[in-house]
Parts: sequence; structure tokens; C-alpha cells
Amino acid sequence: MDSRRLATAETDVDESADRALLRGLLNFLVAVALVCSLALGAALFAPQLLDGIGLDERPSPSSDAPPAGERNPDVTDPDDPGNSSYETDVEMVRSATVEDFVHAEVNERRAEHDLEPLLWDGTIASVARAHSGDMADRDYFAHRNPDGEGPYDRFQDVGGYCRGYGENIAKTWLDRRVGQPGGDGSVRHRTAEGLATGLVNQWMNSTSHQKAILEEDNTPSWDRAGVGVYITDDGEVYAGQNFCREW
Repeated sequence: MDSRRLATAETDVDESADRALLRGLLNFLVAVALVCSLALGAALFAPQLLDGIGLDERPSPSSDAPPAGERNPDVTDPDDPGNSSYETDVEMVRSATVEDFVHAEVNERRAEHDLEPLLWDGTIASVARAHSGDMADRDYFAHRNPDGEGPYDRFQDVGGYCRGYGENIAKTWLDRRVGQPGGDGSVRHRTAEGLATGLVNQWMNSTSHQKAILEEDNTPSWDRAGVGVYITDDGEVYAGQNFCREW
């Protein structure tokens, strides 16, 4: 046999072996990729499935809310909608009860940072409640309303009540699954106490809202505060906590 033909035959055999090895390697990589994609799918979807387990377990009714303070102050916001409520299969969730729980829990979070408790002020709560009701009625969620009025303007409705003021707002739902702050699973609020904890968690998991509560950076030292909650007929919840530094 011609040596050149032998060399060609050997080369063809080597190339066939290389192609077979390459095909085998590619098939292996495809199989690995498929396994990895399935594992990733399990990692992405398993937490959602686990979150569903126990979400519909009936929670205990709210404990007795610690009364925040005066509910009928001499000065109120003219647009204060008053009390609102929504009934779940656990209890009647009343806005005033939620406000009491929120005020108490905010003071607990402040105590963890060696801050004095905020005094409840019914007038400030009325201002916050009026804004919560307005957000629900006009379907917006912002510190500034569609007319361009902000917290400063709202405090003018009660006679320039504070020298310094701040405002935290939140929005959520009763009896529906909603995402936890930071994307950490979901929760279904069915009691006043559970709803209040969820609202405070929203604020404490937001840097700017937490600074207002804990008086960090350039935030004034607050003297008092008020919480205003409005619950719509279909369970949508708007809430605000306004902070005040007196004259």
C-alpha cells in the first residue's frame, strides 16, 4: 500500500474519532444543561409552592390592642373619613384597631433602638386618615395628591399644627396574598394585629421610611405622631403615619 494512502486513511480514522468524541461531549453538555435548568426551576418555584402551605390556616384573632390615645380631639382634618372596616373569616378588622396596633409596634421598634416612645396625637392621626381616605377615593398612592398638595398643605388644614413633620405611607390588602417586603415570600392579612405588623414591616424594610421612624440622618427628633388607616369595601388598605415636632 502506498504510504500516502496509509497516512490519509489514518487521518480519516483520527478525524472520525475526534468527531465522535466531540458529539459525545456535546450530548453530555446538553444533558448537563437540561439537568441544571430543571434544578433552577425547582429552586425558583419550590419557595412559591412552600409559601402556599399553611397560608390558609386560620390565624388566631387579634389580642386586645393597646389604646393609642385620644380619638376625638378638638381639632380634626375636615376631610377625615372616620372609621372603616372589613370582615374576614377570622374577625372584623376595624381601622381604629389597626391604628392602635401600628402605633404600639412602631414604639416597640423605636425602643429597640433606645428611642423614647412617640405620644399619640389625635389631630395628627386625623390628618393622616384624611390622606389615606383621599388616596383610596381618588386611586393614587403618593405623598402629593393629584392637586399637587403635600404634607405641608395638609397640616395647614389644621392650623399649621407642627413646626416639623414627616409622613410614612403604605398600601396593602386584607384577605389577599401579598408579597412580603424584600420579596421574601407572601402573606395574607386576616386580622387587625397581623395587618398592623405587615404595615410596620413595610416601613422598616424601606430605608427612607425606617429613617423617619428611627430619627436617623437629618430626621428631626419627633415629639408625637398619629396613624391614619382607611379600608375600602373590597379590602384595600391605605395607611399613613405622620410625625410631628411641636412648636
